[in-house]
Amino acid sequence: MLGMMTRMALCRSHLRSAVLAGSLAVAWAGMAAARTLSEGPQLSKPDTAEAHLGRGYEALKDERYREATDEFQAALALNPSLTPARYQLAVCRFALGDFRRAREEFERLDQETGGSPNIAYYLARLDLSEGNPEAAIKRLVRLVKDPPFADTPYYLGKAYLERQQLDQAEKWLLAAAQANPRDYRVADHLARVYQREGRKADAEKQFEISSRLRQYYDQSAQEAVACSRMLETQPLDVARPACQRLFDLRDPDRLTTLGLLYGQHGFYAEAVPPLEMASRLDPDSFEIQHDLGLTYFRLRRYAEACAALAKAVVLRPEFFGSNALLGAALYALGRDDAAYTALSHAHALNPQDRDTAELLFKESMILADREENHKNYSSALTYLQSAVQLRPEDQEIRKRLSALSRRMGEAR
Repeated sequence: MLGMMTRMALCRSHLRSAVLAGSLAVAWAGMAAARTLSEGPQLSKPDTAEAHLGRGYEALKDERYREATDEFQAALALNPSLTPARYQLAVCRFALGDFRRAREEFERLDQETGGSPNIAYYLARLDLSEGNPEAAIKRLVRLVKDPPFADTPYYLGKAYLERQQLDQAEKWLLAAAQANPRDYRVADHLARVYQREGRKADAEKQFEISSRLRQYYDQSAQEAVACSRMLETQPLDVARPACQRLFDLRDPDRLTTLGLLYGQHGFYAEAVPPLEMASRLDPDSFEIQHDLGLTYFRLRRYAEACAALAKAVVLRPEFFGSNALLGAALYALGRDDAAYTALSHAHALNPQDRDTAELLFKESMILADREENHKNYSSALTYLQSAVQLRPEDQEIRKRLSALSRRMGEAR
């Protein structure tokens, strides 16, 4: 029950951001035949730190936290400096309630990386769980102007409430209610603020709102669990009526949940309509745009995938998963210049990802060939240098780079 409830509005944003990059491992497989490559069959991947990282992402995507924990630990045993694995390990420990070891991992990351909003958010959550709202406030006040997760204002309001700073608690809880009006926790905590201020009528109103939202949330969670079980045990035609109860034209969270459930069980075509509707209701949701782009990608509808993923990249330019998928979709469409730009950015964000590096190498060679054929030797040289950086051990490319450099020198 809890696993499916986490897909809903209360914590969708920060749990989804922890796993979206992992969806790449599934998506790459659907693109292999999209564009004929000249390099022959792909070899099976070795059991590397990156392979464990990919399997960890897949387990985390389905909220199999213990399995994901084992994979991320295996990745770190092979490569202790693999920061993405350490961050995901910390998230898994947090989700499992292992707060002591979660804090150890987050604090190590905080020291090694110089801090990030995501890490500060989780450390603040841990401060609150340990009864230290003052420490949580110090972290959260630095985050709310550009919050890493949608419920950041809620936790700041909660921390101020625990400190009995009621004016500040009300301010940030009202901000949280505006950011997510379907979060029953916000109304509940606002009611507590008004209760302590002696505003009985306002408190009762918020308690009523919280109760109504909680019932709606519980119903949605139950319907999501029922849908998931039907999809796991019954043919799609039998499961569809139970799942379509989540199809609410007014609620992007329920629609997104439905799309995610269909996608999780491999019914990508069925995932499209609810995700498209969710994107129209909430066009500024990064998670929805990414999920929609990923679904199009899996269906090999690459042009539509590009449109959705481009919106996701605008909303979160530094998120690796969306940039990598966008580059892959552009590559499949033969839009080589744009693909090279997107893949270069994705590779800079996560140099450890082998699939992105491999695709960037292919694009570098395609563009080098094109530019050399058009006698644009300077541009060809740039792309070959990129290819050499990606495969420094490849002597054939080094020879070609040297030959091109000599040709350019002779031309001068």
